[in-house]
Amino acid sequence: MSNNLTRSGPGRPKDPAKRDAILAAATTLFLEQGYSGTSMDAIAAAAGVSKLTVYSHFKDKEALFAAAVEIKCQGQMPLPIFHFDESQSVEQVLLRIARSFHELVTQDDAVNLMRLMAAQAGQDQTMARLFFEVGPQKTLLDMERLLAELDRRGLLRVAAPDRAADHFFSLIKGCHEMQVLIGCGEPMTAEEAEAHITDVVAMFLRAYAP
Repeated sequence: MSNNLTRSGPGRPKDPAKRDAILAAATTLFLEQGYSGTSMDAIAAAAGVSKLTVYSHFKDKEALFAAAVEIKCQGQMPLPIFHFDESQSVEQVLLRIARSFHELVTQDDAVNLMRLMAAQAGQDQTMARLFFEVGPQKTLLDMERLLAELDRRGLLRVAAPDRAADHFFSLIKGCHEMQVLIGCGEPMTAEEAEAHITDVVAMFLRAYAP
């Protein structure tokens, strides 16, 4: 068997390159045309594969959309990022998460997706639900688990990890993210972003100090 092919369950081996092409095409079309406006036929054509190939990798459009959002988040914020390593301080761990999250939410694709979600609010609830479940909600849950662990270890005092996780990411996004989203502000420079992130983490540590 070729090293370029992987087998996932019974049937013919899957080609990772084709899966990547499908995900890339789907991401582009979802951003341009929305969830309801994007068909599996259009995704197959844009990816240069047959519709049968698309369905061999993803059982339906919901699964494909969920995978596209999830892989985008995991690429910037992989699960190990929420792991507490005793060789690092709590501050270092929080700074690592904050930098990754800030970079994720300020990327052009993320901004365009949020604009699309806002524009289709009330019209395409399937897209909104899937986006929240595999994107923001998963990130919040990962952070909640980390904060609960830090509380158990006595490194932070976090009575409500779910609310604390919400506070953390809300502070990172801040008002500036909204300005960029609505088109009346420019993305922060690297220096501005680092100063903002450092301030937020310092504030968070003071608020939840043991």
